[in-house]
Amino acid sequence: MRNPSLICKTWVLGLVCLSATLAAAQGKIASTWHCPKPAGGANYQIGDQPGHSYALVQYHCTASKGEIATVKEKEGTSTEFSEMSGDKSSGHGMFVATMANGDHVHYSFTSQSTWKNGMMQSGSNKFEVKGGTGKFKGAKGSGTCAGKGNKDGSADFTCTGTYTGVM
Repeated sequence: MRNPSLICKTWVLGLVCLSATLAAAQGKIASTWHCPKPAGGANYQIGDQPGHSYALVQYHCTASKGEIATVKEKEGTSTEFSEMSGDKSSGHGMFVATMANGDHVHYSFTSQSTWKNGMMQSGSNKFEVKGGTGKFKGAKGSGTCAGKGNKDGSADFTCTGTYTGVM
């Protein structure tokens, strides 16, 4: 005959282990990125009105702060398609972060920014974590970034959010 007390203890131990595993797989994102002015890209004037254009740009950024599941963020590449109308821009793209252990985290994002004299003044985005490689293969999450343009054409972004599914 089964011992009800032993069965109960086994269930409790199992739930404690499951809870600990789930808690370890959840966390907060708090990152700071520096993105130099892109070296190139493609910008196409539409011709329907002055200042209306489409652009495809790639940025190579460096993390100055941030980690996910105790692995430091190192660098990232942002590839963005955007539409500029006057001094406003909106776009969408992908950001691939390279972690200190060599794994990658994949983000999709939408963005808005304001510009003056061809330089970003301020910007923001909403992102979703779309998985990655290695430890981050099953990662999911979301958050936002706020950006500020610098006089040299670079930009600094502060990002916050949450993630789950990291091993």
